[in-house]
Amino acid sequence: MADDEIILSEMSDDELVQQMHDDLYDGLKEEIEEGTNILLERGWTPYDVLTKALVEGMRIVGEDFRDGILFVPEVLMSANAMKAGMFILRPLLIATGAPKLGKMVIGTVKGDIHDIGKNLVGMMMEGAGFDVIDLGINNPVEKYIEAIEREQPDILGMSALLTTTMPYMKVVIDTMTEKGIRDDFIVLVGGAPLNEEFGKAVGADAYCRDAAVAVETAKELIKRRHNRLAAGG
Repeated sequence: MADDEIILSEMSDDELVQQMHDDLYDGLKEEIEEGTNILLERGWTPYDVLTKALVEGMRIVGEDFRDGILFVPEVLMSANAMKAGMFILRPLLIATGAPKLGKMVIGTVKGDIHDIGKNLVGMMMEGAGFDVIDLGINNPVEKYIEAIEREQPDILGMSALLTTTMPYMKVVIDTMTEKGIRDDFIVLVGGAPLNEEFGKAVGADAYCRDAAVAVETAKELIKRRHNRLAAGG
């Protein structure tokens, strides 16, 4: 392809944002870093760069992932490119006290060391504007409880890829119930062998089929919770 080289700094703001959506889609890390810096130099607020360039770009990636147009390796590349942009923006966002959609603690359950799906959810949630605390793999119930008491997140996310480790999710949720804190948090569960029935059976708020669904579900449940609190219920 004898395409003229794209020079990001010569583009208008709108063109550059559009190009960043394309670059995210293609998982181009350096281009995302460059685009992020150019918009900041042009006086964009970190929050606008995050929402209009990165989050919107990841929303498109998420939709195509959900519809089977993109697959896990491609989405991981997009998510890594987005992380590079987030690395630049995060300290600036913290300094400006930019609004966050919410906070999530996520981890793979005890006995399970699979983390691709979990990492993908964490990255996509971050890309949607959530604060994500990743506990990694093989988490016993104590580690989840400790993390939610320390972080006070809106959401707890648990993942499992083995049928043998799935039931451990119930152990965590039952322990939260015993401690009287179950209703303080939204609990999302996911992983290949799970399904909606299982999510209901263990007492989760929702089962999420993949990372794109996790983001949509999280946003919806947070909105509902805010509305309920606003209504004083």
